Amino acid sequence: MPLSVQIPFSRYLDDQGQPLGELPGWVDDPTLLHALYRQMNLVRVFDQKSVALQRTGQIGTYASTLGQEAIGTALGRAMTAADVLIPYYRDTAVQLQRGVAMEDILAYWGGDERGSAWAAPGAAEDFPICVPIATQACHACGVASAFRIRQQPRVAVTTCGDGATSKGDFLESLNLAGVWQLPLVFVVNNNQWAISVPRHLQSAAPTLAHKALAAGIPGEQVDGNDVLAVYDRLHNAIERARAGKGPVLIECVTYRLGDHTTSDDASRYRSADELAEAWKREPIGRMQRFLHCQGLWDEQREQQLQQELSDQVNAAVERFRTMPDEDPGAAFDHLYQRLPDRYRGQRDELVTRSAAAQGGNHG
Repeated sequence: MPLSVQIPFSRYLDDQGQPLGELPGWVDDPTLLHALYRQMNLVRVFDQKSVALQRTGQIGTYASTLGQEAIGTALGRAMTAADVLIPYYRDTAVQLQRGVAMEDILAYWGGDERGSAWAAPGAAEDFPICVPIATQACHACGVASAFRIRQQPRVAVTTCGDGATSKGDFLESLNLAGVWQLPLVFVVNNNQWAISVPRHLQSAAPTLAHKALAAGIPGEQVDGNDVLAVYDRLHNAIERARAGKGPVLIECVTYRLGDHTTSDDASRYRSADELAEAWKREPIGRMQRFLHCQGLWDEQREQQLQQELSDQVNAAVERFRTMPDEDPGAAFDHLYQRLPDRYRGQRDELVTRSAAAQGGNHG
């Protein structure tokens, strides 16, 4: 029996970038509109370069954000420096907005421990990328609980993919957040695929936002390819949580235009026709058309922007390539708060052998 509760759905622009009705007042700010558009393009340029680096063996497995740039861009803009991000592995866009350096993100995907020790002030307390599915939602409850106990007007924001909403960690976190009325916002990137499993085979819920109802918290959907709508709804949810009104779940409906990661081949389980249709709804082209129609963009600005972003990304890649070698003991140092005695000898032996090898190479 289908659920009768209607979940709110927000969309401000159609696929061609045309307004569907009256827009929020803040849309009159061209500086903000340009910033959102620039950031989405930066994410895409960085993403393309990251995939190329993986294909040439310069970093490890990488999770692309292609087609999902609006979600992370809007979220990063909606959060304040006082808030804490508890991310998953497809949050490059948010991290860049939070000030994390591109070379640090590349270091992370290159297997370097320093890639999770960024110096960005705006991300000082943000959690490192979480690869296990949905466990970050549990951590987010802990962060939000600390804010409530300290009586701080801060918000924890955690993200996940559509597949994660079927995990016990996610559902239990929703339940706890609802019972304790935590200052926590759950952002679901519904890109339609949990690796090779399509949305309709993942859950019988009419929407993923319906899952909030069992926890007694508000749930809503937003067009994840409409950066204006995503920013507006996320900003509203974050400020609502900051005001002590409890958690919210926002499902951003988008589409994963790339592979799940660079270790995947999506052509094995989805059709070229489906992918071609999804490209017609992608977020950057939609926002570009909107700016053009508003008289806020033109071809000359576009060419200049793309050149600037290419130069910016290439400079970051060069900084990544010239990073000094990591301390060989780092793999041990970040496993435990205090390294158990049984591992100390292994660490010391590794460091000694590495130093000897380097000395031999220099001799």
